[in-house]
Amino acid sequence: MSHPEGEGPRRISSRIGSGRRRLGVVVSAVVLVGAGGWFAGTQVQSPADAAASHQAPKAGPVTVAVVRQSLTASVVATGSVEFASPRPLSLAGPVGSGTSSGTDGGEGAEQRVTKAPVAGTKIKEGDVLMTVNGRPVFALGGSVPMYRALGPGTSGDDVTQLQKALKRLGFDPGATSGTYGQGTAAAVDGWYKSKGYDAQEPSPADQQQLGSLEQAVSAAQEALLTTNSGAGEASSGDAGSSSSPSPQSSTDQQVHEIQVKSAQKALDLANDALSSLKATYGTKVPAGEVVFLPKLPARLDKVSVKTGDTPSAQIGTVTSSDLVVQAAVPGTDAQLLRHGMTAQLTTADGKSAKGTVDVIGGGTDSSAASATAPSTTGSTTDTGSTSDSTAAVQVRITVPEPGPLAGEAEAAVKVTIKVGASDGKVLTVPMAAIHTSSDGRARVKVEHGDTVTDVHVTVGLSAAGIVEVKPAEGTLKAGERVVVGE
Repeated sequence: MSHPEGEGPRRISSRIGSGRRRLGVVVSAVVLVGAGGWFAGTQVQSPADAAASHQAPKAGPVTVAVVRQSLTASVVATGSVEFASPRPLSLAGPVGSGTSSGTDGGEGAEQRVTKAPVAGTKIKEGDVLMTVNGRPVFALGGSVPMYRALGPGTSGDDVTQLQKALKRLGFDPGATSGTYGQGTAAAVDGWYKSKGYDAQEPSPADQQQLGSLEQAVSAAQEALLTTNSGAGEASSGDAGSSSSPSPQSSTDQQVHEIQVKSAQKALDLANDALSSLKATYGTKVPAGEVVFLPKLPARLDKVSVKTGDTPSAQIGTVTSSDLVVQAAVPGTDAQLLRHGMTAQLTTADGKSAKGTVDVIGGGTDSSAASATAPSTTGSTTDTGSTSDSTAAVQVRITVPEPGPLAGEAEAAVKVTIKVGASDGKVLTVPMAAIHTSSDGRARVKVEHGDTVTDVHVTVGLSAAGIVEVKPAEGTLKAGERVVVGE
């Protein structure tokens, strides 16, 4: 068969090329199938291999790095802002000459509050706290409580206290002798008038008693004069008779002498009774009209009575104007505190002030232990007694300059008390890294590759779960890892 010129070779070449392409496709397919089979084979595991691949890795120790840093130890607690020195306020007796069981509206009328005290009031010396039946109740400075009426004839420390208060108010009672005399009565009268009140004068009953005693003295004097006059007449009659007295006249004389002595004794008794009354007669301070407070000015914190009430029980609570913060801290933290330490006080809205640790656990000072890691067997004070490290200890903090806390009474505050600081940067580890050997010595476990080595350490300052350590035996460097868990 003949072919056109050049056509035969081209067709032969085309067929050869097509055959080669088909061969390449087949080879590629074979390669892909083989690769897929290899990959599938690598993913197929025996049951034993599958179980082994799902086992947890071998457990090892949990470690953290030793860090060199500055350390500041603080005791942090929550406290409440309060006014200092709270004390109950009550009246020692009736106001004026009234009683609590009277039935009419005059003398002896039942005691009723006519002007109630106001909570939050600042009390100064000489101020009127309230009125009862229209009579005042004054506040004066003094440590001896009012417990009785003070008036002419009384004496004692409470009278001295009253006299000193009158002098401070500008009403001089004379000598502060502790005896209530006319000078004290005049000073009391002037003080009451300066406040718009009349001092308590003798009651109608006292006035009536005075009048009765004065009449008794006059009657006794008259009886004595009459008796003496009768004796003079008898003497004149005897003078005109015989010089030798008769038995009858002698007896009359004896009777008359007895009568004179009796009249004189009656006069003496009447004078004594009058003098006793006059010694206590005059301007008085009723037991309920003065309340002595140890420190003034003070603040009337709470009020328990209202207008119309009978002031027979506690009428309120008075406090100092000073602010304090009361907080409770664990016993282990309380051991780190000392009287006079500075406290940072911060409210929830960011107001802050500085305070001073004043009372720890009910005392005025604290025998604080050194700032070391807490003992797990209780804490020991300087007296050698062991206290419960978990028991809360009350801490009182004074606030000399309240600043923004002045209006924050009863607010909760965060209390931060710095109890120590490291001397520069020191080696530190978590508290969990500290272990105790059987001999009671502290140690840490240091990881070096696959080995763990014990290094005995001295424990120093601790803060927020971090504690200062110094190697006692061996070496310990920053960056090394210590075991905190297995």
